[in-house]
Amino acid sequence: QLQLVESGGAAVQPGGSLRLSCTGSGFALDAYGIGWFRQAPGKEREGVSCIGRVDGSSYYKESVRGRFTISRDSAKNAVFLQMNNLKAEDTGVYYCAARAGGPRYTLQDYDYAYWGMGTQVTVSS
Repeated sequence: QLQLVESGGAAVQPGGSLRLSCTGSGFALDAYGIGWFRQAPGKEREGVSCIGRVDGSSYYKESVRGRFTISRDSAKNAVFLQMNNLKAEDTGVYYCAARAGGPRYTLQDYDYAYWGMGTQVTVSS
């Protein structure tokens, strides 16, 4: 059974940093494109970043570019999202998701077949 588990969410002050982890069980994350999504209260889920299956190249939502970094660790079967200079608008539940195919980059949630349960990130003073 394919499972994704997110961790690393917490409450931080504006300007702070967090590192989210997405670990896989039952499959190798390297074989899948991985995306990070978030959902703020009262808002629709949005794509934040994704990393490619083949070449490991990454793509970011414009509002997080330069602040967030997505990366893989094959030995740990994990994908990370390093988030720096956090802002209040980054608050939400963060989900990782996996896809076996599709376009090289996509932040559309319908392109992803497997989802974790999410981890809460709260940015507040």
